[in-house]
Amino acid sequence: MKKSTLANLVVAALVGGVTQTYATSLNYADFSNVSGLQVNGNAAQATSGDGQVLRLTPSAPGQSGSAFSLNAIALNSGYSFSTFFSFRLSNPGGIGDEDGQGADGIVFTVQTVANTSGGAGGGIGYQGIANSLGIEFDTYNNGSGLNDPNGNHIGIDTAGNIASVATQTYPTRMNDGNVHYSWVDYNGATGQLDVRLADSLSRPIAANLSYNLDLGAILGSANAFVGFTAGTGAGYNDQDILSWQFNDKYDPINGSVPDVGFTFSMLASGLGGLMLIGRRLRS
Repeated sequence: MKKSTLANLVVAALVGGVTQTYATSLNYADFSNVSGLQVNGNAAQATSGDGQVLRLTPSAPGQSGSAFSLNAIALNSGYSFSTFFSFRLSNPGGIGDEDGQGADGIVFTVQTVANTSGGAGGGIGYQGIANSLGIEFDTYNNGSGLNDPNGNHIGIDTAGNIASVATQTYPTRMNDGNVHYSWVDYNGATGQLDVRLADSLSRPIAANLSYNLDLGAILGSANAFVGFTAGTGAGYNDQDILSWQFNDKYDPINGSVPDVGFTFSMLASGLGGLMLIGRRLRS
């Protein structure tokens, strides 16, 4: 992996005598360092052919896992955000549906409950997380009762309910063992949520799925934990996140996977004054 020099900025400010901590962006080229995450349930760091990954579930029945930012992130400009991540769903086993073995998928989640959230496997680890937005990459067909059009689709979920408010089928089998790439952007000024999914690092021009919603009303607070959930049932996969970038504003990410292990950009905490510290890390 190419090495590079990073500049990390730390801003310290006293706001009404209360210490506040938040990160404006997260940047993981891999998961050799998960110090900025709260890892829950069956989720764990794992070594694979991709290097150090965030394995949300191992390929075994009845698993559930999640990982969220350790601290709440203050979403700016009307709860806006942009994120990009890559994932691989491999080693399918157990029961299957019309497109073969494996289940149940992963959910990119923005929520204001707790960094330890995450539920049962059949709910893709997302079910029951109130005050949340979930973008599910669903690999098992649970039928019309959960608004599943098939066993290979993208869905938009709210309030911990995996009966999606909008869905879109995806032509490539997501648990095929290959790497997939997703871009999710929410523009608080317009209320537009766009989800893109591709089999290469080239960001699609058009969104696969778009939906208009009021994220502020859904979350109830601008300070949110961001991360991923996943689950398995009688069908299962290794469900790995390989890389992840997150911005706390509407700033669509067009570039490739970063060539650095992990950074926080602009960490802020109140320490009794206003101070700017620049630190360079060489890797």
